[in-house]
Amino acid sequence: MESSINCAEEQQPSSVTTNSQQEACRSQMLKCSGGFVLVHAGAGYHSESKAKEYKHVCKRACQRAVDQLRAGALAMEAVTAALVELEDSPFTNAGMGSNLNLSGEIECDASIMDGKSLHFGAVGAISGIKNPVLVANCLLIEAQKGKLSAGRIPPCFLVGRGAHDWAVSHGIPPCPSENMATKFSLSAYKRNKRRMELAEKMDAGQNQTKKRRQSSENENGSGCLDTVGAVVIDSEGNVAAAVSSGGLAMKHPGRVGQAAHYGCGCWAENSFNMNSYSTAVSTSGCGEHLIRTMLARECSAAMQSEDAHQALLEAMQNKFISSPFLASEDRVLGGVIVLRCCRNVEAQPSSNVQSAMVEFLWSHTTESMCVGYMSALDSKAKTHISRLPPGTVPGQSLAIEGGVCRLMGVLD
Repeated sequence: MESSINCAEEQQPSSVTTNSQQEACRSQMLKCSGGFVLVHAGAGYHSESKAKEYKHVCKRACQRAVDQLRAGALAMEAVTAALVELEDSPFTNAGMGSNLNLSGEIECDASIMDGKSLHFGAVGAISGIKNPVLVANCLLIEAQKGKLSAGRIPPCFLVGRGAHDWAVSHGIPPCPSENMATKFSLSAYKRNKRRMELAEKMDAGQNQTKKRRQSSENENGSGCLDTVGAVVIDSEGNVAAAVSSGGLAMKHPGRVGQAAHYGCGCWAENSFNMNSYSTAVSTSGCGEHLIRTMLARECSAAMQSEDAHQALLEAMQNKFISSPFLASEDRVLGGVIVLRCCRNVEAQPSSNVQSAMVEFLWSHTTESMCVGYMSALDSKAKTHISRLPPGTVPGQSLAIEGGVCRLMGVLD
């Protein structure tokens, strides 16, 4: 497919903060051709002092994906390239520099989904692998090849030592866990461990239970929820999504978060049959909250509505913040990036001209969320840290931002 462009004046992304009483969202137009990528460096808390680093890694991830798209790669290859860049950054909680668990070890989760084939691959609580998304992608690719010997069904989700051994047997090099820890992750582990030891020395009774609960909420609060992810559409209109995470700080060994769970960490689905839109979603936040609500799939289903902004707002409010499955939670912490596309043949003399309207959005209930986006035509990525305004309560309010672009293509 050869791509041309329908140019539009660029605008800055519009920001909307909403609670159950307030809702609105505006869009932007930007130049786009040959594919588009939207990435996130997590929904949590991004300090101003590290804003530059978070934005820089998002820019690099977008560039890696766009380089793949420009070379003719499909969405799956591009989204994988973006995730590898995000995992390699010491500033994100994925791959290199991930949070350490209670035992002082790194265990990672990751998943990927192909909107064209609807295949899915995931790994959970995997140690000793620098880029877990490569294992998830390899699982997906192997599953597409069909049954194994003796008619065995190939796995799509592996965990722990089994996942590690399968990865090595399929050519993915191991990496000692100690080499994946950074000065920042090690210092955070030591600090968290001291806090837990102090909590355990408190007097027994209700005060101890209350203080332990408060300590747990602080440690697993919005500052530690920086899962990374990406969504991509390629020049053929295929979509893909991926997500990767080191999990909550001081998590129990063996804990698997939303990043590895089907329908919770990511979702991608090309338009077909009753679905007018192709959709791709990647989530971030408290894994337990996202698992119990299957937020990725819920947001994807919501995107079949006519108004994408309103649909995402209602999904985040009704299916997440006010979800009956999370009724006992005081704060519901999470974020999503969403991409949807509607392809149609232009009513022009040349009937082989095709356009695709791409809408891209992000929403979060955490204090902040860092995103980046780029088209195959852009010279560099745009980045942004979305924040809830002062005075709002994380986990009870949400923010929505986003934009829209038009892809134009000529069918062969």
